[in-house]
Amino acid sequence: MLSFYKTVDNRIQQISQAEEGCWISAISPTEEEVSYLVKDLGADQEFVRAALDEEETSRIEKEEDQTLVIVDYPTQQKETDNNTILYSTMPMGIIIMEKMVITVCLKENPVISEMANGMVKNVQPHLKTRFLFTCLLRIAVRYLQYLKQIDKISHYVEQQLHKSMRNKELIQLLGLEKSLVFFSTSLKANEMTLEKVMRGRIIKLYDEDEDILEDVLIEVRQAIEMCNIYSNILSGTMDAFASIISNNLNIVMKVLSCITIVMAVPTIVSSFYGMNVPNIPIPNFWFPIGITIILMAIVAIIFIKKDMFH
Repeated sequence: MLSFYKTVDNRIQQISQAEEGCWISAISPTEEEVSYLVKDLGADQEFVRAALDEEETSRIEKEEDQTLVIVDYPTQQKETDNNTILYSTMPMGIIIMEKMVITVCLKENPVISEMANGMVKNVQPHLKTRFLFTCLLRIAVRYLQYLKQIDKISHYVEQQLHKSMRNKELIQLLGLEKSLVFFSTSLKANEMTLEKVMRGRIIKLYDEDEDILEDVLIEVRQAIEMCNIYSNILSGTMDAFASIISNNLNIVMKVLSCITIVMAVPTIVSSFYGMNVPNIPIPNFWFPIGITIILMAIVAIIFIKKDMFH
């Protein structure tokens, strides 16, 4: 789907067709739309195709009068099977051309939606460098928002695990840990791309835009630090709960073993008095029952004093 936007009276507005100074949003474009971007608007075909590759990593590339910046943005999805929330990343390409800017991505993402709906201030596609840095800043802020959500979810799951050791909570923690790995990898790649932009060799930097770029780098580095902290916490939490589950299993096995030993006393006594031999001491009905109860009580008291039932 292709959408066209332009700043009119300091507000981003949707227009009917491409024109100079506009922003073109291409979300999962069809072959006809890709052909329109390449043949009619002059976009580099390799740049457009690269942005549509789900495995593409963050990078910056310049070809004649066009510049391609690919960055990974965070996504959120809900698993219907176990009702858990997972986070991952997807590539988004920003193609800076001489007269316009094109953003290409495989799926609808909140960054593009917020900018297209006027929820982000100072979105000016005709100022192409500033528009690029505004996109990068919104992506970095979105990472921080999702990282805070991950932290809240992990705290909630930990509280649930204190109440009951279920696989559902452990799977949720494992999914969050995997999400942090995705975030950390993508953020480090984005940081390298931003550092290349910061040198000013590929994209010409203006004084007004350098402040925005510095803010983006600060936000990205903060997100990387948060990823590392949360990942270490989650890893330690998973190890701790694994130890707790193993310890609980040992306690259950110990209690069952003690109960088995206590219940074995009647079997031993009845086996002794059930032998078909003469001269068994006190061959009365009440004696084996009495001795069985006494021995069971003695064994149980010994186990209780040794705290074997806890």
